[in-house]
Amino acid sequence: MAVELTTDKEFEEILSSNEKVVVKYFAGWCGSCKLFAPKYRRVSNDERFENVKFLDVDAEHNEIARKKAGVDNLPFIATFKNGELVDAKATSKEDALVSMLENLS
Repeated sequence: MAVELTTDKEFEEILSSNEKVVVKYFAGWCGSCKLFAPKYRRVSNDERFENVKFLDVDAEHNEIARKKAGVDNLPFIATFKNGELVDAKATSKEDALVSMLENLS
């Protein structure tokens, strides 16, 4: 599944209309975020997670989405189920992302 770039404007609607959502919070100046982006895209194409909506959110410009997950560092990953936060952590490790997604099931 493709990674969708979203903003505060659509964030709540996407959370409420998708059972499982994972969000990568990033900033344009963040080198670790840029290095993590291809890993995140690769995992988004993994058939095990085809029922999960993958989002990218620019943490600097989307305060509502950032506060919803309690972002405190970048890159930051948050998983939501039925609109509720399940797990959230600052990480750039692909295995941490996969573990968070497996816990959504």
